[in-house]
Amino acid sequence: MNSWVTVVVPIFVCVVLPVLIVWLALRARQHSIDKKAEIMLKAIESGATIDPNLLKPQTEQKSLKEKLLGRLTGACVTSLLGVAFLVGGLVLDWDMAFMPIETSLLGGILLAVGIALFVTYFAGKNMLAKEIEAEETALNEPQR
Repeated sequence: MNSWVTVVVPIFVCVVLPVLIVWLALRARQHSIDKKAEIMLKAIESGATIDPNLLKPQTEQKSLKEKLLGRLTGACVTSLLGVAFLVGGLVLDWDMAFMPIETSLLGGILLAVGIALFVTYFAGKNMLAKEIEAEETALNEPQR
């Protein structure tokens, strides 16, 4: 029984779950395309004018500020995880699968990634300040 579970669970997680996720995403996209086609057919049948932008894919473009804030969020999360693993590996004596040295190593790697993301956030913020300001003014102009 135990050997059966150790074989089936990894196969399910590594094969079935990703295939299911891709299938659901493609099914949702196909459903939205079918709905748009149905609307277009109804509009053609009734003789109404058709908006050509209806069939274009609806992609949301993130602004530079949103991209930088996403990088800042990633930096905070990885840095905090890194500090937690470092403290846990150095101070606490866990009776888990990881040994304290591996936990500390993982914490150091996460902390280094977090620091690198902080550096890219602040460098990007300084380099793209004029572009971010131009985007904000362009967004605020139509509201006036």
